[in-house]
Amino acid sequence: MARFPRRARLLRPDDFKAAFESGQREQLPLFTAVVRGNETQQPRLGLAVARKAVPLAITRNRIKRHVRESFRLHQDRLPDVDLVILPRPAAGKATAAELRHQLERLWTRLAEKWPKS
Repeated sequence: MARFPRRARLLRPDDFKAAFESGQREQLPLFTAVVRGNETQQPRLGLAVARKAVPLAITRNRIKRHVRESFRLHQDRLPDVDLVILPRPAAGKATAAELRHQLERLWTRLAEKWPKS
């Protein structure tokens, strides 16, 4: 079973702060992504799932699982960026297939906008 390694995650508050301050936003119906180039030679993922956007913990956790798994499967084609995913309220009502489809659209958009170095 493949894991989601520590080096592929945004862990420090400074990393999140830098992404929010200087990152570019990508809007999709179910997600907002904040994207910022990094120097780590690989994409890194951070999740910020607000209770206000997705009130139920079980739903927040389900969304996070789907985002992490999709990122894990597609990280080899992603550019070297720090990426913070913010689910929108509609994500809480979306099916697994809808979440997967929106995430695949996001990964494609990122690969086009941010060429792999």
